Amino acid sequence: MPLFRYKALSSAGENLVGQMEAASSEEVIARLQEQGHLPIEAQRSDNLSEQGSLFSLFKKSEMSDAQVLQFTQQLATLLGAGQPLDKALGVLLELPESASGKKVLERIRESVRGGGTLSNALEQQHGLFSRLMVNMVRAGEAGGGLQISLTRVAEYLERSREFRMKLVNALIYPCILMVMVVVAFFLLFTLVLPQFESLFEDFGAEVPWYTTALMWVSHIVRDWWWVPIPLLFIGGYWLQKQWQNPAWRLAVDQRILNSKLLGTLIARIDTARFARTLGTLVQSGVPLLNALNLSRPVLFNQVLGQSVDVASNEVKTGSGLAYALAKQKSFPRLAVQMIQVGEESGELDTMLLKVADTFDTEANHSISRLMAALLPVLTLMMTGMVFCIILAVLLPIFNLTGAVV
Repeated sequence: MPLFRYKALSSAGENLVGQMEAASSEEVIARLQEQGHLPIEAQRSDNLSEQGSLFSLFKKSEMSDAQVLQFTQQLATLLGAGQPLDKALGVLLELPESASGKKVLERIRESVRGGGTLSNALEQQHGLFSRLMVNMVRAGEAGGGLQISLTRVAEYLERSREFRMKLVNALIYPCILMVMVVVAFFLLFTLVLPQFESLFEDFGAEVPWYTTALMWVSHIVRDWWWVPIPLLFIGGYWLQKQWQNPAWRLAVDQRILNSKLLGTLIARIDTARFARTLGTLVQSGVPLLNALNLSRPVLFNQVLGQSVDVASNEVKTGSGLAYALAKQKSFPRLAVQMIQVGEESGELDTMLLKVADTFDTEANHSISRLMAALLPVLTLMMTGMVFCIILAVLLPIFNLTGAVV
């Protein structure tokens, strides 16, 4: 079923922007009206420029990822303790610290009290809860295992969050180091070198060509330091437009995947995310074809995403998942072989989760090795540049001293 993004006004006059699965835009409008909202716009996500937007990553949400994880964990715990759904939601209603989070829980509780299912209530929260979570909850409701499905959702969200935190923590120090290098050289070129230039001119010192070149760079940095700022905005706008071009993204992702430095790492990260998502969905009772469609958006690399699209069509015709993925030759061979073993043994969900664990570990090792190699390189670059600057400053001073003697 296609995914639609919509804009609407609530009965309280609030602007609502979200997404909803529906057969048509008319169905989206009808469902919004049933919820008491005034529909403004409803379009397929494929047709929206907002889809795939880089700037959409910075939009503020009513609940953070950490709050969604906490809500899922606490609700699963309360249901596991034998609490009815309505009472469990009532308990959780007293916990959120943010006013926006409390409003979300109030809407969910009112929907459930009105006779709706939890999955429908989550789906009505304007894209706050992912399609994956909504469908896993729906599968749990259909199979009578809502608490188990919520526990699996919580485990999935927790593992995804842990991996993101590991990635961020690994990148923090190199980023800080690079910022410090940029700031240090900016201060050297704008404050320190101009003073030495004046000194050399006053004493008529003989200046080597590389000192002259360095002073010329200092003039450019000092007089034109503002130029990169509009260039960054222009470049960001251009990248935003190109990001929405499927052909451009596919070509870039193909180059990244073929690169020796980043290709293997990106493939491992995306394989782990895809396998964990697909395995969790299949384990929760979601049919394989639906699970493939729901797992597709977690793939950042569009080449791998295109391979999943083609594999889904192959699975529709009766092919096995491992065979369909192997034909595309995009996913790592080890992952495909493990999936094949899972299909043959009738434990596809378990093997998919093992694939995720395996490639999570390999991705972490790759990131650690990359950071271990990057830090010495940055340090050597900084040391070399500082040495060149010191040499360019000291040589004219030595020449001046020799001339005086």
